Amino acid sequence: MHNAIELKNIVKRFGKVVANDGINLEINYGEILCLLGENGSGKTTLMNMLSGIYQPDEGEILKKGEQISIRSPRDAYSYGIGMIHQHYHLVDVFTAAQNIILGLEKEKMDIAAVNDKVLEICNKYGFDIDPKKKVYDMSVSQKQTIEIVKQLYRGAEILILDEPTAVLTPQETDKLFKVLRNMKKDGKAIILITHKLAEVMDVSDKVAILRKGKYVGTVNTNETNPQGLTDMMVGHAVSLNIDRPVYENPTDKLVVKDLTVIDSDGIARLDHVTFTAKTGEILGVAGIAGSGQKELLESITGLQHVSEGTIQFINPDGKGIELVGKTPIQISKIGVGMGFVPEDRLGMGLVGSMGMTYNMMLRSWKNGKGIFFKKKEPEEQANKVWKNLEVVTPSIDFPVRKMSGGNIQKVLVGREIASRPPVLLTAYAVRGLDINTSYAIYNLLTREKMNGSAVMYVGEELDVLLELCDRILVLCGGKVSGIVDARNTTKEEIGFMMTTVGGLKGGNS
Repeated sequence: MHNAIELKNIVKRFGKVVANDGINLEINYGEILCLLGENGSGKTTLMNMLSGIYQPDEGEILKKGEQISIRSPRDAYSYGIGMIHQHYHLVDVFTAAQNIILGLEKEKMDIAAVNDKVLEICNKYGFDIDPKKKVYDMSVSQKQTIEIVKQLYRGAEILILDEPTAVLTPQETDKLFKVLRNMKKDGKAIILITHKLAEVMDVSDKVAILRKGKYVGTVNTNETNPQGLTDMMVGHAVSLNIDRPVYENPTDKLVVKDLTVIDSDGIARLDHVTFTAKTGEILGVAGIAGSGQKELLESITGLQHVSEGTIQFINPDGKGIELVGKTPIQISKIGVGMGFVPEDRLGMGLVGSMGMTYNMMLRSWKNGKGIFFKKKEPEEQANKVWKNLEVVTPSIDFPVRKMSGGNIQKVLVGREIASRPPVLLTAYAVRGLDINTSYAIYNLLTREKMNGSAVMYVGEELDVLLELCDRILVLCGGKVSGIVDARNTTKEEIGFMMTTVGGLKGGNS
């Protein structure tokens, strides 16, 4: 039997950068293949050539042993290849079924027949979706389901999923994997791009590894382990242990009471949120996307209007400073030191047109006198971040917007940690980062904790939250479902709290 897809000596260049360098890869029917590699290793570029977004500069693509030419996404569809991207392309006011047939050439569609066919696909593979439901009423996992069903409706037999579990709860991830296994039994070829090694070990049959644009090899999942995969990705041994030392005598640093944020539509994004963040502690924040994580961090930093409640910053002498009603500049002027890694890297965190040095300087520009700025210290800081976090860039003056997403994140996290703030707030600090760099960031956050900082870590991976954090604050629908000791809880308990408004009674601590 022929391979579903075979890639032979695939080369893709972007100017002088070789993104894929002579890649050879086989993908089989009835198999789940995970594609692993560090940031910039060429995973998504390679899959974008299969889905018709890019075309190879050299090499050939074969389907069932015959050479094919994929010049556009339409060509990919014609060969039964479908890619589900991280960002969904759906029309909110349309139903699931309407989104699924959107763009098909038939002028007249019998929507009742479409609904029936969608239900048939859902029943066959185990999807749970109402074809008549509007997209704006759906959860993130339901929107993802539409994107997958859309590909199956169009006849896809080779499916590519790019970071499919990034915004799913553990329960939703389990459901997705059950569906993928059903698709595998039906003979589909499935390719997953992911950074999550636990998921790789759970769902895949084989793992293909890229390193710096080159193909390293393919291994059977049942013949390897997370450590072996990481070593292959990086090219040398890497420690996968997250240290969680205990800080002696932690004290309150941020005391938040009844924090309420109501948006312009009158919706409560935060509803009487109460908690304490302590020195020498990493307080994790868990919740499905849109549960109030963004509003929480922005309220503390003065970027969000607070409708009700208090946020007290506790000085070393025990006296509290009220932060509600103050702007970020006012908070800085009264001596409250905060580091903030926002979710929006370029929109809020960095200036895309500037290099690393001037982005570092944004933290210290107020120290300049008149029109003159002290460039030496930010330049030293930029060089330190460049070296320590292995930022891939030609120079520290190279515009950050031209870097990959992972490298932009390294610059932002490196800058905020370098300022050694008493309070460090991070939103998805390792999103888009490879395993090696992620563990470097975890170690840096732990170092800040042991230096006496109060660290808040908003994260997606529950395994990491459970290993890295001391306590975990769980949000659901803008409310606190509970605050638990990370050492004495489970992923299942956190997942339940993430989807249950009000969560576990008496969970606050």
